[in-house]
Amino acid sequence: MANIRSQIKRNRQNEKRRARNVQVKSSIRTAAKKVEKAVAAAGSENPETMQKLYVKFVKTIDKAAGAGVVHKKTAARKKSRVAKRVNAALKPKA
Repeated sequence: MANIRSQIKRNRQNEKRRARNVQVKSSIRTAAKKVEKAVAAAGSENPETMQKLYVKFVKTIDKAAGAGVVHKKTAARKKSRVAKRVNAALKPKA
């Protein structure tokens, strides 16, 4: 345990930030899973719902990247991978 006042404060700040980051990362994973579930059920799911879920996922991950919780390039990579799956599910099968 730190006994320097500035380090005690720094520990409190770090713990608050860690808790917030864990919560934000969890919401990113949840949003991604919802999109994946909609893609998996693409036959019965309507495309508007899938697109709404994708937009919500993008908004969530962009906010996290803006706050520095995840790196901007990590956010771009995740958005790209999910978008690729959504577009494949929306493409008419010929």
